[in-house]
Amino acid sequence: MGELLIVRHGETEWSRDGRHTSWTDLPLTDTGERQAVALRPLLGGRRIGLVLVSPLLRARHTAELAGLGDAEVEPLLKEWDYGAYEGVTTAEITRERPGWSLFDDGVPPGPPGHPGESPAEAGARADALLARLGPVLGAEGDAGDAGDGDAGDVVLVGHAHFLRVLTARRLGLPPAAGALFRLDTGTVGALGTEHGRPALTAWNGRVGAGAGPAGA
Repeated sequence: MGELLIVRHGETEWSRDGRHTSWTDLPLTDTGERQAVALRPLLGGRRIGLVLVSPLLRARHTAELAGLGDAEVEPLLKEWDYGAYEGVTTAEITRERPGWSLFDDGVPPGPPGHPGESPAEAGARADALLARLGPVLGAEGDAGDAGDGDAGDVVLVGHAHFLRVLTARRLGLPPAAGALFRLDTGTVGALGTEHGRPALTAWNGRVGAGAGPAGA
């Protein structure tokens, strides 16, 4: 079997400024476009069997610039719905709610159509996506020991907080454990296996452009 590759989109104005961004459909900044192009050498040597991408522009554009031209739009890959905290920074939130953590506390409801998601709800969505990928990811054997039947790597291009929850769930951890996996803009992580169990094999990898905030 191949690996599950986790790709966060390149920088946007709101990610640069630390503003929570879920449904707001912002384009990449110039830096974000350079970050996306810089993903090519990290992905180009891979045998990729499937690419899924969030429906939001920043993720789709990242996939295109990274050379992932056959990406399939997957609604389950959208970012954590931040409800009333859309566009708000963590510093602003913690002035009103000291000690607040997205991964522990979730968010209050937002405008119509955006009720927000609890950590459990984000985790359930990650589980649904992993279930869809089960026939590919459930193959036996260690990553990197692919045989003739190897379908290649699966690439998910999406958003920081949801991808962090998905990573936790793939590793058998609760959704709140996503807090442990910082994921900067324009970076790649890899989840393979060791002795038949999911294992983190690489994280937050980047070539070129500087680090960005670990928000949405």
